Amino acid sequence: MSEQNFDVVVLGGGSGGYAAALRAVQLGKTVGLVEKGKLGGTCLHRGCIPTKALLHSAEVADVSRESEKYGVNVTFDGVDIARVNAYREAIVASKYKGLQGLIKARGITVIEGEGRLTSATTVQVGDQTVTGKSIVLATGSYSRTLPGLEIGGRVITSEQALELDYIPKKVAILGGGVIGVEFASVWRSFGVDVQIIEALPHLVPNEEESISKQFERAFRKRGIAFSLGVRFKSVTQDDQGVQVALEDGTTYDADLLLVAVGRGPATQGLGFEEAGVKTDRGFVLTDERLQTSVPGVYAVGDIVPGLQLAHRGFQQGIFVAEEIAGNKPVVVEDINIPKVTYSDPRSRASATARSRPPRSSAPTRSPATSTTSAATARAPSSARPVPSRSSACRMGPSSAST
Repeated sequence: MSEQNFDVVVLGGGSGGYAAALRAVQLGKTVGLVEKGKLGGTCLHRGCIPTKALLHSAEVADVSRESEKYGVNVTFDGVDIARVNAYREAIVASKYKGLQGLIKARGITVIEGEGRLTSATTVQVGDQTVTGKSIVLATGSYSRTLPGLEIGGRVITSEQALELDYIPKKVAILGGGVIGVEFASVWRSFGVDVQIIEALPHLVPNEEESISKQFERAFRKRGIAFSLGVRFKSVTQDDQGVQVALEDGTTYDADLLLVAVGRGPATQGLGFEEAGVKTDRGFVLTDERLQTSVPGVYAVGDIVPGLQLAHRGFQQGIFVAEEIAGNKPVVVEDINIPKVTYSDPRSRASATARSRPPRSSAPTRSPATSTTSAATARAPSSARPVPSRSSACRMGPSSAST
């Protein structure tokens, strides 16, 4: 049995984990980063990045259909899903290669394997014991389902939807939140008949009602069907497709059922509670400085109650690294974190608009191509203003755009 010792051990190499690792080494700490899969986590490999690539392919398909109104003569001859997937995979591969290079260049030690927290200073990875003066839990999330609804066959999650090697004719989507409307938008652009089933009264129910209604109007115009305020009862499947039954007696036939009912914290079986870390329904409880109930153990990203957003995890990872280094950073508040639902239309929102940014908060600038949505759209290397983290300003309000 081998042992490795670090100033900081990060359990999980997704957005929050690698951000914490990178910032910690910048601040002079030695870092061990434990990851059982690929660096980058869900966002890079199974979420944000590949879905943005699909959304761009969908946008190109829509623009091609409407090219004549822009004075451009283009013949739309369908969607080649094999080439769409190749494009998506190339985007992911490029980002992954860049991340691997960055981690290596910064001198972060990557420990491959599934880690288990065994004490306030120890993570066990197979027969390796990895110790750290501080530990950061960043194990991410998984696709939820409903009680009694098994994933398999023609009942799929967003991860399997990304890997489809064909375009279905008709899809039912269980859940009208962010994941559901993003895939609905992509598939509709690819010519698929889409039916969304949402138990709450509106699509994207976590947005302001005005935004939800704008989505609904736009989706009706696009021919995306949806049923609101109805509950799922059961699904049956055979070689031909699925039949979805609702509690009100309505049934829908489709080629596939996409289960998009949110994501849960990936914390089970990792030793958190046994090590004294308090959880609630799987989420790790922290104080405002993201320290858990065990001193010296912190948590970031999707396992912390609140918005499950990659850039939230990233910001929390940076915060925790600075906290460990004794820099006393400004507390990360969800209210300051913008969120975007990528579809057609696209919504963008923050929690509220409470005050104007202070005069001293000058914007910083970054290349437009540093964002994946810009990279997938082959955007020019221009710059755009972004809020300075030190400004601590309230951002908002909500909006939707087409």
